[in-house]
Amino acid sequence: MAASEKARAKAEQAVGKVAQAAGRATGNEKLIAKGRAAEAAGDAREAKESLKDTGRP
Repeated sequence: MAASEKARAKAEQAVGKVAQAAGRATGNEKLIAKGRAAEAAGDAREAKESLKDTGRP
């Protein structure tokens, strides 16, 4: 996995977790949903990069 893509995936996951926590603390359902979406995007990016790595010799 490229280091920059790995860092970007981890950053998206972290942003998502923070947004979810903030949404729960304030009772803001939209913010919770946005946080889940950001975390899922980070998970997908990480999975894509891992898949690319397994195909390399």
